[in-house]
Amino acid sequence: MSTNDASGAARGGRTSAAGSALEKSLRILEAVAAPGGPHRLAELTAAAAVPKSSTYRILASLVEQGFVRQDAESRYGAGPRLRGLAAQVSGGEPASIGGILDELQQATGQTVHLALRSGETITYIRKLESDQPFRTASRVGMRMPLHTTAIGKSILAHLPDEEVRALVAATGLPARTPRTLTTGRALRAQLAQVRARGFAVDDEENEPTIRCLGAALLDPDGRPIGGVSITTVTFLVSREEIEAYAPALRTATESLAPLL
Repeated sequence: MSTNDASGAARGGRTSAAGSALEKSLRILEAVAAPGGPHRLAELTAAAAVPKSSTYRILASLVEQGFVRQDAESRYGAGPRLRGLAAQVSGGEPASIGGILDELQQATGQTVHLALRSGETITYIRKLESDQPFRTASRVGMRMPLHTTAIGKSILAHLPDEEVRALVAATGLPARTPRTLTTGRALRAQLAQVRARGFAVDDEENEPTIRCLGAALLDPDGRPIGGVSITTVTFLVSREEIEAYAPALRTATESLAPLL
């Protein structure tokens, strides 16, 4: 977790014409809905990794359809149809999702996150704070790199090796702290350990003093769609202590996966 949203950094600032019109539109919608809006055209172009001319044309169509709104300063934010869709999805969420996360938080006494994969990043969709006097900087809607987070590494561990190599080539594995894994070899070695143990650890790799335990959420075909993490501070909880939460974490992910 960090105070900085890594959605732009995860893409390495690259702008690509690759991808179908639908893929580009979805990436632009994600960028529009990101915290800190409304956003300017240049911000959306960089965050979505879509050429400026294409971003402008797609935004014009989304504004016309009511999914995006444009204000008097030519900034773009969520429109009424996008907000309505979000409300429908939120209203239809099984109550048991919140119950499972709450049970995990109560059992461990630590902060719990639920995140879904979003291309080369994860997006936090739920956060349950601990009762500790210390707070993490993460927030719902924040996007983080796969290679620096416990949830992200648990997702990578369940992807084919060729897909991991492609992601490494695309993102460049930028460092967020001195402990971040920044080479493909080091990352793949740790992913082998994650597969063997069934969980991943972020040991100050995404943010100093923050230690997380994460496990993947798998769809019926065994593909990772997201994950759950338990987050602590290093000066209160040792690595051995946080790893002891692994059975409770795996129970939670196994219960949550069919509901997502």
